[in-house]
Amino acid sequence: MRALLARYRGKQGSGDEIERALRRMAEAVRASEAGCLLYRAARSTDDPDMFLLYEEYVDQAALEAHRETPHFRSLIEGTIVPLLEAREREILVPLAAGDDPDGGPR
Repeated sequence: MRALLARYRGKQGSGDEIERALRRMAEAVRASEAGCLLYRAARSTDDPDMFLLYEEYVDQAALEAHRETPHFRSLIEGTIVPLLEAREREILVPLAAGDDPDGGPR
């Protein structure tokens, strides 16, 4: 399993447009990506132009396939990225009950 944690800092005043695109993205992921187990975006209550995304995929291949979808290219790369001041991303291995410290099942 793989997870992605991303932080988006939008340009001042871009938050509403980013939110609309993230809502459309979440709908597209749910409708067409069986390899995505969870796609969650949250908007800061302190800074309306700051967003945090948390995504879980069945494996690295599903995460890579996500980045090749038409909705990723259109909504993330085409709509959201031009509205950002900063974008940070980190790939993680989710821990679950019964997992060993290296992230695999015991």
